Amino acid sequence: MMLSTLLALLIAALVALPFLAEALRSPVSRHKQEASSGQIAALSQGRTHYRWHGPETGKIALCIHGLSTPSYVFAATERSLASLGYRVLSYDLYGRGLSDRVSGRQNALFFQTQVNDLLAHQKVDGEITVLGFSMGAQIATKFAADNGSRVDALILAAPAGIASKTSEQNNPLWLMPIVGDWLARVLGGRAMRRELVEHRTTPTIIPDLEDRQAVETKTRGFLPAVLSSRRHLLSKSLLADLNMVSRLNIPILAIWGAEDPIVPLSASGLMARQVPDAHHAQIAGAGHNLLQTHPAQVASELTKFLAP
Repeated sequence: MMLSTLLALLIAALVALPFLAEALRSPVSRHKQEASSGQIAALSQGRTHYRWHGPETGKIALCIHGLSTPSYVFAATERSLASLGYRVLSYDLYGRGLSDRVSGRQNALFFQTQVNDLLAHQKVDGEITVLGFSMGAQIATKFAADNGSRVDALILAAPAGIASKTSEQNNPLWLMPIVGDWLARVLGGRAMRRELVEHRTTPTIIPDLEDRQAVETKTRGFLPAVLSSRRHLLSKSLLADLNMVSRLNIPILAIWGAEDPIVPLSASGLMARQVPDAHHAQIAGAGHNLLQTHPAQVASELTKFLAP
């Protein structure tokens, strides 16, 4: 009887552990949102943190970040685009940064609803340039494919959805139902922080970038959001949407890090074969975080592509 009771208690503790771990993480409160340097838009799915950068009369560029790093990843990119005369809109995807932690499958429709809601909220109805980084490239490409008449250029930086190397490919347990949810909530933060330490090899334009990313992993709702995106978006290919963008005659630029361990340079060859009219730029020595580690080189490629 004692053994069975201990076993029952152990099982109950294991079942409760992910819920307890998530409850102990810091919530994104209304106070944090309102105290931010950006602004908050109340949209159909939840509150979204966003900010504008650049001349108010400039042509609009929309920047969409990736899986785990919020919109501050565009700190240098915003300045580069603003120097070209663009009015830049960047925002935090749900589950990241200061946007709400929203329930539901984080698939293409989920993210398209957020971006369409935000553009409507901000009364953006003219042509825009769209830039997506990493997983944001999948969201940006889908937006361009669905809204061809509104998009005059598509820029993809280290684009996921073509050929990427993720931890789930080495350990598929993370994506399994129930097991993956347990692992993500209990061990996911520690695993991501360990990866940050391993990748901390090149100085970034934000000196405390990895520390800020580590804090994000300790925020309530972040790890479930990352897991949901990995399951329902990162597992999909963007090539069909890219082909549609190409057929719509929207200019495409893809910027690759030559030493990217997550989106390998070989993905550029696959994309070139599938979408032969796209422009490509390789940044020597850059890894996946090329926006932060090689901002001058990224700015140069943006200028060559966008300047009249």
